[in-house]
Amino acid sequence: MNMSRRDSLRILAAGAAMGAGARAAEEKSGDLIRRKIPSSEEMLPAIGLGTWQTFDVPPDQRGPLAEVLKEFAALGGKLIDSSPMYGASEDTAGDLMERLSLRKGLFVATKVWTSGKEVGIRQMEASMKKLKTPVIDLMQVHNLVDVKAHLDTLNSWKHEGIIRYLGVTHYHKGSHDAVMKVMESDSLDFLQINYSLAEREAEEKLLPMAKDRGVAVIVNRPFAGGNLFARLREKPLPDFAVEIGCTSWAQLMLKFIISHPAITCAIPATSKVKHLRDNMGACRGPLPDEAMRKRIAAAAGG
Repeated sequence: MNMSRRDSLRILAAGAAMGAGARAAEEKSGDLIRRKIPSSEEMLPAIGLGTWQTFDVPPDQRGPLAEVLKEFAALGGKLIDSSPMYGASEDTAGDLMERLSLRKGLFVATKVWTSGKEVGIRQMEASMKKLKTPVIDLMQVHNLVDVKAHLDTLNSWKHEGIIRYLGVTHYHKGSHDAVMKVMESDSLDFLQINYSLAEREAEEKLLPMAKDRGVAVIVNRPFAGGNLFARLREKPLPDFAVEIGCTSWAQLMLKFIISHPAITCAIPATSKVKHLRDNMGACRGPLPDEAMRKRIAAAAGG
């Protein structure tokens, strides 16, 4: 990578950061629920869009996803998260962002998921090509795979402007202790972790630690991989849901998550516009206080 490319990436990243600051200022009067990224104070809407499984489709099946992504942006959504682990999801997201001219308005996150420093660099460069962007907003080490080697690269890339933020991810409670060790030893901008009404283990130590250390938290598996919907299918929405503007279990579950003070953004995945609209509805209106959170957990059987 020569100096001219490095310098151009610095300029692009600086421009993106300035643009993000301007957007945050413009959005102060809006009614979307937003959270600060602690390391920069850039604002993000509290509901984003995951791409696991849903965006893993061939080019001739991307029409419905184009509508989902267009509606996500129209409703004020920003953070879209992918990974090379997710099959064709990066290709799909990159194709749709380019086709719909949405890249500048989105916050693009993806991951490195391989062993070996040089192999990781090649994989991340491939992700940038698939996503059709010279600068990735957030690059994460997926499931802590070869985490030290990749964080070394990502710290250099952040300095050079190739990425704007760096972080790590995991999806299982059994790895929370390993995640905490990384947070203790490395400077992270983001942590992505599982958290839901059915998977609350992160509340014990992980989320408090992230908040204390100024690490933004993205929540994956907000519906516990769909298991919560199966459990709640026959349960009526509790009457008190109206008090916080919720009209569905999905909104109630998401508001439970984003009301935790350590959470920056939850990323439910969907391939249907009606579900996307429902999810984004959780990004408006009042959030539950601690007493209401307990009522939600009790109503859901958690």
